Amino acid sequence: MNNSTLNSATQLTGRVLLSFIFIMAGISKIGAYTGTQGYMESMGVPGILLPLVIMLEVGGGLALLLGWQTRIAAFLLAGFSIVSALIFHANFADQMQSILFMKNIAIAGGLLLLVAGAAHDWSIDSKRIARA
Repeated sequence: MNNSTLNSATQLTGRVLLSFIFIMAGISKIGAYTGTQGYMESMGVPGILLPLVIMLEVGGGLALLLGWQTRIAAFLLAGFSIVSALIFHANFADQMQSILFMKNIAIAGGLLLLVAGAAHDWSIDSKRIARA
């Protein structure tokens, strides 16, 4: 396997792995809509925002997976991850919440690398650029 193929495969794998957490989280929120809405409200976040959260997680996750509008999707999901960490996981006295906070921050870091990078070879973005 040459270096170009290895880079492309690694970039695709990274996008897939980052996308799964958002796709699965969004789908699980659909299945537990009322409970999720109640939890959001208990943390001071209006439950009416839940449909937007689901659309961002599922839509943004699918965009990452396919490599479509990757930079925009990654930027939005990075911001969402940071805001979510600050709102839902900032109780540092609770070790689990500290771990979840750092997980969100690490995910945001990985997403920002996608924002900073060029279009990946195995993506819809790359195909669009090649046609232009």
